[in-house]
Amino acid sequence: MKRREFLQLSLVTAAAAALSRRAQAQADTKEIRIGYQKNGVLVVTRQREALENHFRPQGISVKWVEFSSGPPMMEAMNVGSVDYGSVGDSPPIFAQAAGAAIVYAAAQPIINGSGILVAQNSAITDIAGLKGKRVGFTKGSSAHNVVIQTLEKAGLTYDDITPVYLTPPDAGPAFANGGIDAWAIWDPYFAIAETKQNGRILINTRDVTKTNAFYIANRDFANKHSALLQQIVDVTTSTAKWAEAHPDDVAKSLAAVTGVPLDIQTIAARRAGFSVGPVTDDVIATQQGVADRFFKLGLIPKQIAIRDIVWRNTQT
Repeated sequence: MKRREFLQLSLVTAAAAALSRRAQAQADTKEIRIGYQKNGVLVVTRQREALENHFRPQGISVKWVEFSSGPPMMEAMNVGSVDYGSVGDSPPIFAQAAGAAIVYAAAQPIINGSGILVAQNSAITDIAGLKGKRVGFTKGSSAHNVVIQTLEKAGLTYDDITPVYLTPPDAGPAFANGGIDAWAIWDPYFAIAETKQNGRILINTRDVTKTNAFYIANRDFANKHSALLQQIVDVTTSTAKWAEAHPDDVAKSLAAVTGVPLDIQTIAARRAGFSVGPVTDDVIATQQGVADRFFKLGLIPKQIAIRDIVWRNTQT
C-alpha cells in the first residue's frame, strides 16, 4: 500500500472511530438537564413539553432546573449539573473569564422588558440623578451591563454610584422598602416592580444599548453530544417562532410554570421578542464589546475572546 493511500485510510478510520464514539455517547444519554429562569422561550418550551415530545422516542428524558438569575446557572453548567440553558449577556462573560466549561449555542436579541427603575416619588428624573445613589442589581447579570452602559451614556463612572449586589428575589423587597434608590432588572421582575411595587421606568435598556440573550451549553456536552445539542437548539428555535405569533398564549404558559400572575406575564410577553438564531459575527462583536468594557473596569480578571467559545456544529 502506498504511503498516501495509507494516510488517507488512517484518516478515514480515525474519523469513523470518532463518529462511532459520539454516536455511542449519544445513545448512552438518558437525560438532558435544562436550566431556565422565570422568563423566555425555555419556559414556554417546558410548558408545551416540546423537548419531552421530541426526545421521548429516543428514550431520553428532560429535567428542568430553575435559577433566579444567570450567574448560578453558569456555575452549575460549569460543573456539569446543567447541559443547556438561557441567560443574559453578562453571565457567560464572567464565566468564560473564570475558565468555565461553556459554549454559546444560539442567540436572541433583547428588544424590550429590561431597564432601570426608580420609585414613583423619587427625585431621580434622569441618568445623572443616579450619581451617589444605591443602585441594586445582580452581579454578573445582564443588568450589570445595563448599569455600566447607562452610566457611560451620562458621562458617569462605576465609582459614581454605590452598587448593591442583590438577587432578584432580594432586590424586589429592597426596592419596595426604599433600601435601594434604583433597580436594574429584567422581566417579569421589571413588570412586577412597575405594576405592584410603585416603580417608574428611568431608562429602558433599548434606549441605551443593543443587547442579546444567549443559549449556553456545557462544553463537554456540546463536544460529546453535538447531534443532541443541535436538536435542542432546533426545538428552541421552533418554539420561539410559535411564541412570536402567540404572545397571549406565551403569557399563560409563563404564568402556569412560574407562578407569576397572568397580568404580569401578559405585560412581559406582549413587549418581548422571542426570535432565536445563530451567534452571528454581529452578535459576537456586540458581546465582545461588553467583555472588553468589563475588563477595562476590572470586573473580570483577564481579556477574553468571545469567538473562542462559540459552538459550531461541524457534524451537520
